[in-house]
Amino acid sequence: MPARLRPADPTDVAAALARVLQAHDAEERPPAEDLRLLVRHSLALLLARAPGRSVEVRVPPYAAIQCVPGPRHTRGTPPGVVETDPLTWVLLAAGRTTWATARESGTLAASGERTDLSAYLPLLPAGDPAGSDGGAS
Repeated sequence: MPARLRPADPTDVAAALARVLQAHDAEERPPAEDLRLLVRHSLALLLARAPGRSVEVRVPPYAAIQCVPGPRHTRGTPPGVVETDPLTWVLLAAGRTTWATARESGTLAASGERTDLSAYLPLLPAGDPAGSDGGAS
């Protein structure tokens, strides 16, 4: 488990999100440093929205967290695991794709209890790219 994640500066998040979405729309590879910032930022927001340890969310190579209320998990693989690539996670967090679409396309794998995180998404609403935790515009 990585060091504690913290939300990033809202200005940095907005700029990184704009670059990633622009690259995605142009069918280009988004900058890795922007993906890293957005993955870590949005996972920090997810931790705040869904505290707990019953689901492990893995977005390699940038971060993995345990979240969602439920039975506490302490060893081995948790009862619920979600794994996806950084771009898919950012698109989910930004509301540019849905949970169902990502699962159906195979870019997101979710197994076990409590792994449908759609109730917690988006984390980066279009009107507030820094998240709903106080990003100023």
